[in-house]
Amino acid sequence: MRVGIDFGTTHTVAAVVDRGNYPVASFDGVDTWPSVIAAHESGELRFGLDAAAVRHEPGWSLLRSFKRLLNDAGPRTTVQLAGRPHRVADLFAGLLAQFKRDLQHRSNVDLAPGERIEAAVSVPANASSAQRFLTLDAFAQAGFEVIALLNEPSAAGFEYAHRYRSTISAKREYVLIYDLGGGTFDASLLRMTGRLNEVVTSEGIQRLGGDDFDAEILTLVRNGAKLRNLDAAAQDLLLEECAARKEAVGPNTRRFLVDLDAVGKPPFSCPIDDVYAACSPLVAKTIDVLGHVLHGAQWSEVAGIYVVGGAGSFPLIARMLRADRNEKFDEKRVKRSPHPFAATAIGLAVFLDREAGFALSERLSRHFGVFREAHAGADVSFDPIVPKGVQLPADGQPPLVVTRSYRAAHNIGHFRFVECSRLRDGRPDGDVMPYDSVFFPFDPDLHDDHDLGHRPVRRRDDGPDVEERYIVTPGGAVEVTLSTQPDRLTRTFRLTRHALASA
Repeated sequence: MRVGIDFGTTHTVAAVVDRGNYPVASFDGVDTWPSVIAAHESGELRFGLDAAAVRHEPGWSLLRSFKRLLNDAGPRTTVQLAGRPHRVADLFAGLLAQFKRDLQHRSNVDLAPGERIEAAVSVPANASSAQRFLTLDAFAQAGFEVIALLNEPSAAGFEYAHRYRSTISAKREYVLIYDLGGGTFDASLLRMTGRLNEVVTSEGIQRLGGDDFDAEILTLVRNGAKLRNLDAAAQDLLLEECAARKEAVGPNTRRFLVDLDAVGKPPFSCPIDDVYAACSPLVAKTIDVLGHVLHGAQWSEVAGIYVVGGAGSFPLIARMLRADRNEKFDEKRVKRSPHPFAATAIGLAVFLDREAGFALSERLSRHFGVFREAHAGADVSFDPIVPKGVQLPADGQPPLVVTRSYRAAHNIGHFRFVECSRLRDGRPDGDVMPYDSVFFPFDPDLHDDHDLGHRPVRRRDDGPDVEERYIVTPGGAVEVTLSTQPDRLTRTFRLTRHALASA
């Protein structure tokens, strides 16, 4: 069976390829599966539906918004749950393994015992290579056969193409995907010609989503109802209530009502415009990103803005997009997916459907490079190995390969790789994400040394010839193979993020 899976900050959604249809999997009658983890003081862990069921029971701690941890995580990063450390990578694999079991036994998907599940999965457009590796590894450990890894707005573009292909014309062949999820915001400009979706550019905000809207509404309610000195349990219950009420807001909602039974208070009510005023600065940040994404394209060439993502159903989003007159955009071209929470999963399923015949031309969303010594050690320069916007290979095509060759000037190579959102004067700028340092022995006497990071680095005049060979996969993950001549030492490194302190 082929399934598109959108692992989200709040929920995980799956859509199945079924003879030209793409039904969304339902779990116990609900079209989403909670992306939460519960830990007990005894050390027991529960995931998804089972975690949500015990979230209010004594002795259990609930980890929400787990996906937000992945952006800063490395293979050894840990998080504290119920007083115990757990590797993020292990939690991720455990969460997806439970999702697979629930897909098999608690959903409306007709899976035969032992049937293979071929999956297309997604990550935020602004995700680092490390997050992409962690995602691929976790799905593989959980027992999924991953066919493709797509950026979330790119996947949503296939859902648009499936539903609204007739809006594309020779004069309007661009679609702007506005993807506001529970934890991240992404915007991508896609050019749609025939059955090919080409990603022109992507931008995003790594920590802006429905969670942040919930936090603003919580502050509004606490101040309006004069709720002070709430303990953690009461605040968590109130946050859950605010989130549920936010999701129930519709275009015709006039007042916002919150049940305060959990804190022993009468209900709180305010005009919906107060809620919109609290959240509008967040929406304004997303609209600012659209201007960067549209650089080089004209509004007149855009068939539509397609609003997707779990938080995209909040009416304020469409209202502010349609009210933004700076570019005099025709408000009729602002479309919201009929299933904003499932648009990415459905798009992934469309992509997997051989009969649909769609193809994707993707681009790298961040600069990737390495710091190097310059001027005989007097300075440091940055070498942008793979620049932002470079065309990535399609699935089934050879990977993108970049090489560097030089004569080693030290006994040990210390490689400091980073990703960044932009370059300024040739140096990383914006949000910069460092990777675990890579050490490589240029001195043959150090080939068997496993503690190169603690050895002194010395200059040498008789270093070997070095080749760096970088391979970039269709999903945007990076591997580097280092080799020397004439010593013929070769080692391959999968680049991973720094292991941070416990979250």
